[in-house]
Amino acid sequence: MHLGLKGIEGFFPRLQWPGGAGRKKGITPLFPSYLFARINLATEAHCVTWAPGVKRIVSFSEQPVPVENSVIEFLKDQADPYGIIRARSQLSAGQQVEITGGPFDGFIGVIQNPPNAKGRVKILLKLLSRPISVKLGVEFIKNQSVAIAPLAHSDRAPVLSAAN
Repeated sequence: MHLGLKGIEGFFPRLQWPGGAGRKKGITPLFPSYLFARINLATEAHCVTWAPGVKRIVSFSEQPVPVENSVIEFLKDQADPYGIIRARSQLSAGQQVEITGGPFDGFIGVIQNPPNAKGRVKILLKLLSRPISVKLGVEFIKNQSVAIAPLAHSDRAPVLSAAN
């Protein structure tokens, strides 16, 4: 990474969704288009601003927004050395779930496949006395939970950079 060559600590957390039977594991950015960088604003902001792929440092009223060290440390503790956090879904094939929201609100179904890399679950519903398979976002599954599994202190403050 370009920033690492300049001595700047960067962190780009990604989430790896578990693969199911015959499915590939998917890796997606935890915060699409954002990179965390620990910098001294007075002396290193230009290194981040001019790094390839960086659009700007996230700011409000032209003031860069620092991110709490504890947030970054939590994420790094969950991540492997490559910044990948493995998602562990509590949803499994054969599990009976209730759908909340959308056109199937209140329906009970059975999970056919756990969440994919896009957070969609294949569910078998019984409609009009016959089984129907639908794909829904995990946000429509009652009691769904996805646990994600997290660095060091320095005088540099972590900031968030928006990428192209």
